[in-house]
Amino acid sequence: MLDALETDLRRVFATTGEEPHHPLLRNLRPTVRRRALTPEPFLGLIEANRQDQKVRRYGTYAELAAYCELSANPVGRLVLALTGTTSPERVRRSDAVCTALQIVEHLQDVAEDLERDRIYLPAEDMERFRVTEADLAAPSAGASVRALIAYEAQRASDLLDEGPPLVGSVDGRLKLLLAGFVGGGRSALTAISAAGFDVLPGPPKPTKPSLLREVGTVLRRARGER
Repeated sequence: MLDALETDLRRVFATTGEEPHHPLLRNLRPTVRRRALTPEPFLGLIEANRQDQKVRRYGTYAELAAYCELSANPVGRLVLALTGTTSPERVRRSDAVCTALQIVEHLQDVAEDLERDRIYLPAEDMERFRVTEADLAAPSAGASVRALIAYEAQRASDLLDEGPPLVGSVDGRLKLLLAGFVGGGRSALTAISAAGFDVLPGPPKPTKPSLLREVGTVLRRARGER
């Protein structure tokens, strides 16, 4: 099905030949032409879904980041392209934010992912903190698992530091949208921390007040980093 989708997607970007078969892709074509979108972000998302069918463990952080390059970063790149705000610096910062948000989601869903025989915590980090797959299957996290989650959360937090300069570089509704993305990631990390980095009983949920505070903080920082 993914192969068929990719074939149909390529019809969207073809200058001549057959029309796309799927109605959503037919509807996409005018936007692609109006905004001069390229196929790469869409192809990356398709490839990420292929990878999900073949890869269930990641040995290194570099491997996980390469997965995020396919599964998350294209979304930010499409937002920039659709709003006509693409630049090399914005793309770099957007990639960092999107990778961070993907990591945060992985941290929230450790238990759920394991039930599906997937682990998005790099094996090299699990070994460093002496965490086994059996540890991840426990009802609640021990000290080693909490230390590992705290480490990965800090990694995501560092990436989210690219958010305020990105937010400060745009205007209008896009500024609020991007602040919401960054603030949402920060709020989720706050919830993970408040849970003592024990994500195994279930995803720690950020509160609405926490989200609003974090969005406000992002907007305030963005004003000084335009």
